[in-house]
Amino acid sequence: MVEAVQDAGVVVTGAGGGIGAALARRFAAEGARVVVNDLDAEKAKAVAAEIGGTAVPGDASAIVADARDALGGTVDVYCANAGVAFEDGGAGGPLDERSWALSWDVNVMAHVRAAHELLPDWLERGRGRFVSTVSAAGLLTMIGAPSYSVTKHGAYAFAEWLSLTYRHRGVKVHAICPQGVRTDMLAATGSAGELVLQSTAIEPQAVADDLFRGIEEDRFLILPHPEVAGFYQARAAEPDRWLRGMNRIQRAWEEAR
Repeated sequence: MVEAVQDAGVVVTGAGGGIGAALARRFAAEGARVVVNDLDAEKAKAVAAEIGGTAVPGDASAIVADARDALGGTVDVYCANAGVAFEDGGAGGPLDERSWALSWDVNVMAHVRAAHELLPDWLERGRGRFVSTVSAAGLLTMIGAPSYSVTKHGAYAFAEWLSLTYRHRGVKVHAICPQGVRTDMLAATGSAGELVLQSTAIEPQAVADDLFRGIEEDRFLILPHPEVAGFYQARAAEPDRWLRGMNRIQRAWEEAR
C-alpha cells in the first residue's frame, strides 16, 4: 500500500472507462476515497459502484466544489484525466476552430480551472497532489492530430509550471505521458493510430501502475513507455533530424491512406 494515498480524498475525471477508470480502481485499492467523474453519468455510476466510490458526473471543468462536498470537504488528489480524442488532420492541415476550441477547453483549461479551485486549500494546508494525464504527444507530437498535439503540449507545460511554482509549498505534480493505450480513444485514432501507436499499445492498468511507482519515487514525469524518454532527448538534441524522421512517418501514412 502507498501511504501517501491511504484515506486520501481523490477525484478522477474522465473515469468512466480507459485510463481514468484504471486510476480510480487503483486509488480505491490503495485505500483512497474516490470520486468518479465522467460526462457519461451511467459510466461514472458503474465505476463508482464497482470500487465503492462516489459518482459526480458532469463537465470536468466545473465539478471541484461538488467533489469536495462528496469527500467531506477536502480534495487531496486531483487527477485531471478527461481529454478530447484525436482528430484525423492528415495532409489537409489544421482543422476548424470549433475543434481547436474544444481541445483547448478540455485538454488545457479544465486543468487550469481545477487548479484555481484547489490551490488555495492546498497551499494553506501545505499539501496536495495534481495528476495530469498528458500523452507522449505533449512531449513529442502526433501525426494527424494538430489540436490534440498542441493542447497536450499546453497540458504538459501547465503541469510543469505548477510543479516548479508550488513544489516547495507541498504541492506534488505528476505528468503522465504514455503513447498508445488500449482504450476507446486509441480505437478512434484511425489509420494514424494504427501506424504509430497500436504495435506498442499497453493496457490502462499499466498506466495506473506506473503512476503509483512515480508517486512512491516522487517523480514528476511518468513514462509508461520508457522509450519516450529517448525520443524526447533526440527531439531536444537534434530537432531537425527528429522532424525529418517524423515527416517520413507522415509521408508513409499519407501513402497508405
